[in-house]
Amino acid sequence: MATPASVKRLHHQIALVTGGSSGIGAGVAEALAAEGATVFVNYSHSPDGAAEVVKKIEAAGGKAFAVHADVSKEDEVLAMFDEIRRQCGTLHILINNSGIQDDSPFLDMSLEKWQHVINVNLTGQFLCAREAAREFVRRGPQPEISRATGKIICMSSVHEVIPWAGHVNYATSKGGIMQLMKSMAQELAPQRIRVNSIGPGAIATPINLTARDTPEEEKSLLTLIPYGRIGEPADIGKVAVWLASDESDYVTGTTLFADGGMTLYPGFADNG
Repeated sequence: MATPASVKRLHHQIALVTGGSSGIGAGVAEALAAEGATVFVNYSHSPDGAAEVVKKIEAAGGKAFAVHADVSKEDEVLAMFDEIRRQCGTLHILINNSGIQDDSPFLDMSLEKWQHVINVNLTGQFLCAREAAREFVRRGPQPEISRATGKIICMSSVHEVIPWAGHVNYATSKGGIMQLMKSMAQELAPQRIRVNSIGPGAIATPINLTARDTPEEEKSLLTLIPYGRIGEPADIGKVAVWLASDESDYVTGTTLFADGGMTLYPGFADNG
């Protein structure tokens, strides 16, 4: 039976967006809420940012809560999921978005810089995905709400496939996310849990502000984007909504690149 057009695609669903206090996370949180989801906006260091996202969602008629956790710390992740269950009973959608950069030339990279990025970007996604999957299995299917028992969406990057000198820790974390996502998707599909990734390219967020702060640097960045523009958080929000909705019910174990063509390796457009 077709869903009436007036019913929002994520009606009655509970979503968690890690790293939701700014940038891509904020854009995704707002997009999910606009489609009817109740959204938990996770933050680690920015309670004011999370509160602002919640305020914006509520002003638009949605429902949201701010929730604290450093996703690299197991005890804080467990406490966050307990809080979600306490307030809303369960979870249907996880957007595994928390991520950082801590750049250094490889020869100068300290173990601390390496571990910091891996802990947040990769271990944090493992911990949150594990707890989400445990909750999906505990609750069981709710076909009146979603065809899938649960949806996990990992925020990866074009750098899961494009090497990035000077950013080995970051690129390694994103390559790891690719295999984490695929292996989880393979293992969890029999429970009707769908796992996918989004691979953003250059998005207008604080993480790449230095590449956009002068016309010269922005022009240089645009040479890597065949589509000719830098993306916006809302672009990623639209992709996340589709992957979280029943419209993508037969999609699992894939990375959907939203990158304006960066993964087309534009340097080879004129035969290399």
